[in-house]
Amino acid sequence: MNFKKELDTRAALVEAIIKKYLPKEEGYQKTVVEAMNYSVLAGGKRLRPMLMQETYRLFGGESEAVEPFMAALEMVHTYSLVHDDLPCMDNDEYRRGRKTTHVAYGEGMAVLAGDGLLNYAFETALKSFGKAQEEEFGKIAKALSVFAEKSGIYGMIGGQTADIEAEGREVTEDLLYFIHRHKTAALIQSAMMTGAILAGAGEEEVSRIGDCACQIGLAFQIQDDILDITGSLEVLGKETGSDAKNHKITYATLKGTKEAKQEVARLSKEAVSIIASFERRNEFLEELVKYLAGREK
Repeated sequence: MNFKKELDTRAALVEAIIKKYLPKEEGYQKTVVEAMNYSVLAGGKRLRPMLMQETYRLFGGESEAVEPFMAALEMVHTYSLVHDDLPCMDNDEYRRGRKTTHVAYGEGMAVLAGDGLLNYAFETALKSFGKAQEEEFGKIAKALSVFAEKSGIYGMIGGQTADIEAEGREVTEDLLYFIHRHKTAALIQSAMMTGAILAGAGEEEVSRIGDCACQIGLAFQIQDDILDITGSLEVLGKETGSDAKNHKITYATLKGTKEAKQEVARLSKEAVSIIASFERRNEFLEELVKYLAGREK
C-alpha cells in the first residue's frame, strides 16, 4: 500500500463529505454562515472524521449513516478552534495558513460562528437517522450520547477549562494529563468510539477503542506541543511559540523535547497494538496512527 497516496485519496473523500453538509450562505443570517464555512474550509488534516470512518470500517460498517457524524465532528472541532483563537483565549492571528475567523470577520461574529458550528453539528449528526434502518436507531442514539459527552464539560470543554485556569500557575504532570485527555483526546475518542458504535461493535470493543483513542489523542497533543517549539509559521500554517506567549506549561516544556518525543512513540505504539488486536484488520488505520506520531505540521 502506498500510504501517502491512499491518505490523499481518503482525505479528499472526507473533504467532500464535510462540504456536502455545510449550510448554505443565504438569508439575513448569511454573514454568520459565511464565517462558519470560512472556518471549516480553512483546511486541516480532517483527522477526526477520518479516524471515525476508518474505525467504522474496522468493525464492518458499510452504510452512509456515519457521514453526518463525520461532518458534525469536524464542525465541533472547528468551533473549538475559532473560540480558542479569540483575543480572550489564545489571541492567535493565523490558523491553517490564513487569518483566524475573528481577524477576518470581527470578534463578535467569530463568537457567533463558533456557536453556530456547535449547534449545527448536532443538527447534522441527527441526519444520520435518515440514512439508517429503524433497527439501527438505537446505535445512533448511543453514538449521539458519546458525541455529546466528549464535546462537553466532561470532555473537551472540561479540558479547556482546566487549561485556562492553569495558565501562569504551577502545573503537575497529573493536571497536564487531565488537560490533554479532555481537551484533545476526548474528540478523538468521540471519533473512534462513535465509529465503532455505529458499526455495531460490542461494549468491550468500544471500551478498548476508547482506550486506543486516548493514547492517540495524548500522542497527538504532545507532538503538537513539540511542534509549537520546533516548528515555523511557514510549515505549520499557524504562529509558533503560542504556548510560551500564553505562559502555558506543556509536556514538552515540562519534560523536554527528547522525552516528549519518546512518549509520543510509546503512546503511538500502544495504540497501534490495540487496533491490530481486533479480529478484523484495517492496515490503513494502523499506518495512519504511525504517521501522526512523526508529523511535522
